[in-house]
Amino acid sequence: VQLQASGGGLVQAGGSLRLSCEASGSTSSILGFDWYRQPPGKQRDFVAGIGNSGRTNYEDSVKGRFTISRDNASNTVYLQMNSLKPEDTAVYYCHTLRFAGRIYDIWGQGTQVTVSS
Repeated sequence: VQLQASGGGLVQAGGSLRLSCEASGSTSSILGFDWYRQPPGKQRDFVAGIGNSGRTNYEDSVKGRFTISRDNASNTVYLQMNSLKPEDTAVYYCHTLRFAGRIYDIWGQGTQVTVSS
């Protein structure tokens, strides 16, 4: 499985962006999708996740502002980000786990989101 993320960019505080992540390859064995982010000089942290059942969960600081969704037909996961703040500035990564005899930990290449004040 490979993940291709897109949709990052520069936006003013209060604006919106939508990130996309398309999965290709053996997608039938994927165990949900997540988005993580890594601000400059900091560790990579969980932002949002969606399971194969459609159940979602969010990091507290993005609840009510970010929405994760998925299109199973195109194997694409989205992160709609509204009311963006400068502290949302980070490289955003999509992530999945694939089960094929063992668990494979798979990351996309990252997309930069910059929110100006």
